[in-house]
Amino acid sequence: MRYLLVILTAFFISNSFSQNQLPVGTHPQAIEFDHFPSRLHAFVWRNWNLVNVDRLAKVLDCTEKEVESVALSMGLEESHEVPASYKKRMYITIIRRNWHLLPYEQLLVLLDMNEEELAIALKEDDFLFHKLGRLKPECSILKYEQPLESENKAADNIRKIVQHHLGEHVNLQPEARFSFIEDLKNPTGRSYKPSDNREGLKYIYSYFGLFGDPLLNPELDPYPDGLLEKLAIQGVNGIWLHVVLNQLCPTTSQFPEFGEGSDVRLINLKKIVDRAEKYGIKVYLYMNEPRAMPDEFFINHPEIAGVSRENTISMCTSTPIVQDWIRNSLRHVFQEVPGLGGVFTITASENFTSCASHNLQDQCPRCSQRSYNEIIAEVNKVIAEGVHSVAPDAKVLVWDWGWNGHGDGTEIIKLLPQDVWLLSVSEWAVPIKRGGIDSKIGEYSISAVGPGSRALKHWEVAQARGLKTAAKVQFNNTWELSVVPWLPTLDLVAEHAHRLTQSEIDGYMLSWSLGGYPSPNLEIAQRFSENHNLTIDEVLNDIALERYGASSVKSIRQAWEHFSTAFKEFPYDVGVVYTAPQQMGPANILHPKSTGYTATMVGFPYDDLNGWRGPCPKEVFYQQFDKMAKLWEKGLASFEEVLDKVDSSKKDVAIKDFGIAKACYLHFASVANQIKFIGLRDQFLDNPDDETRTELLQILDSEIDLAKQLYDITLLDSRIGFEATNQYYYVPHDLMEKVINAEYLKELWK
Repeated sequence: MRYLLVILTAFFISNSFSQNQLPVGTHPQAIEFDHFPSRLHAFVWRNWNLVNVDRLAKVLDCTEKEVESVALSMGLEESHEVPASYKKRMYITIIRRNWHLLPYEQLLVLLDMNEEELAIALKEDDFLFHKLGRLKPECSILKYEQPLESENKAADNIRKIVQHHLGEHVNLQPEARFSFIEDLKNPTGRSYKPSDNREGLKYIYSYFGLFGDPLLNPELDPYPDGLLEKLAIQGVNGIWLHVVLNQLCPTTSQFPEFGEGSDVRLINLKKIVDRAEKYGIKVYLYMNEPRAMPDEFFINHPEIAGVSRENTISMCTSTPIVQDWIRNSLRHVFQEVPGLGGVFTITASENFTSCASHNLQDQCPRCSQRSYNEIIAEVNKVIAEGVHSVAPDAKVLVWDWGWNGHGDGTEIIKLLPQDVWLLSVSEWAVPIKRGGIDSKIGEYSISAVGPGSRALKHWEVAQARGLKTAAKVQFNNTWELSVVPWLPTLDLVAEHAHRLTQSEIDGYMLSWSLGGYPSPNLEIAQRFSENHNLTIDEVLNDIALERYGASSVKSIRQAWEHFSTAFKEFPYDVGVVYTAPQQMGPANILHPKSTGYTATMVGFPYDDLNGWRGPCPKEVFYQQFDKMAKLWEKGLASFEEVLDKVDSSKKDVAIKDFGIAKACYLHFASVANQIKFIGLRDQFLDNPDDETRTELLQILDSEIDLAKQLYDITLLDSRIGFEATNQYYYVPHDLMEKVINAEYLKELWK
């Protein structure tokens, strides 16, 4: 099973450790996008006003005027200066949209990166190359050539399509991408006492934190004061940062390769810690240690070499040298940054760390003499010793993620020290039956309400030993749908939080990299953690009253109930969660014939229906998304009543919230369309007939309508389509492209 809990592995300080060759994988022929007159037109369209014209011209080896001429011929707006922040905050979006258009040589020019920088991004940035399919499509060099007359006519047709379908939108004032960051940066000035959040642990990740190296790039601050204040108001008292220990530890004679830039990182970390403290918020560090190192590292350190895997070797944690390095490094961090809240660990993730992290301990001469349980428990013990040697009150949360292949971790829990917490994914192992298919939840689910049997068992064992416990949840969004800041399924979130009060846990981890937006969903966790005696109705009625006013409580409660009922039909499977097109929704391009490409993990869905559907038969898969969309529509009808009744002072919030809810519907409805489209397309190609043709044309008309509706919402709300580790899945131009794409297919099949 594939899971997205993948984090940056270490950026190896020595240049000799860096990857100098860009990966290509199987290197198949790139997809052609025939709804554009040429690849040149596709390139200009997809990068327009995301990359400055002068750089587009540099890529194409032509003049800026020639680039602008191509853009204007298709009806695109005038060019403008792209914000400098896009280079840091938009590069994954740029890579994705040019993956099938440019060879690496030109992609480097477009990104203004050198080969080493791009190699590091592909390898280290949340396993980006994996999200891109572990292959680079083969593309020839793209150079500007004067468009042919036939291409000019096709471009003019695109201009007419844009004008016909979207001409009425010209007076809308679009919200610049990433505008939400500016909104979140600004404190509200609401009356608030930091002491209000001292009870219970509720920690979360930044909504827009980059998984790069923010401690070396303070201008990309993931936790500005405004965000800290808004999170604190909603009961959050902890935030977390991804760090790599060999970047924070001091440089020593024993490990001269480590620690470069650590002084700067620690100074910037202390600034975040000090600012967060003003809001009653503590900072926690994510520990996925010790990171495996490249083979070359062990030329100078043969005595600590563990198990080899994919050109890296583990730093064997059964050696006193490695254990001492972990303890001393963490001691140094907590000495230099007093006030840190603590750490949380993952000791069996996709990242290769200890010899046992990938269950390879039998290949190590030292670890083979020990049990898996002992090795995993010891890593956590050593981390706790380092932290508590200078900060005895700091929390060390030990996450059971990945232990024994996500199976029973009770024997490890029994070996943990007394001064740690046990963290477990709450919804794991919840049984479900959807569309007649029996399954169990892994993680990243709001549609299934936890806690599940695995978490309950692990918490029980930990609590019997006197350990504190915490639930890892996703109360805002999940990979079930991550393109909205929060899902308006408050009944499901409230039911989950209410059940957790009965498990006597001591805190929440409220999100992984996705799900960090200050939302009403977070308020649910706050209220139940403060008062275990509250009922679900009391909590939801109170939130509805505060957010929309007394006249809207009944209608919004009905809307939330409909959304929650609909979402319980999501055909959950880890394959569906990661590869189906719900993240792209109406922005996913339809192809006139099979691309032959396999869907990638929250990257490219392509047209890989068999990859999308997990264990579901095609018809069941379609029925579940169609059912979910139709049930969700009932919630939208109730929400429209709210818009008619809501207090004037709360109208703007209600309109934005309705946009989020409608965006969810548009994604689900589009996935249903796409499932049906692929089956009909393949049938039509094998045996063309008028009935199938008519159905295909109806789906294309529906996709045009859905894309236009989502275009309106996305244009006015820069949060839609965004997720921290993927940046923008799509931007408004992509929804315009979908309209062009669908019109092209209609003409092709008429």
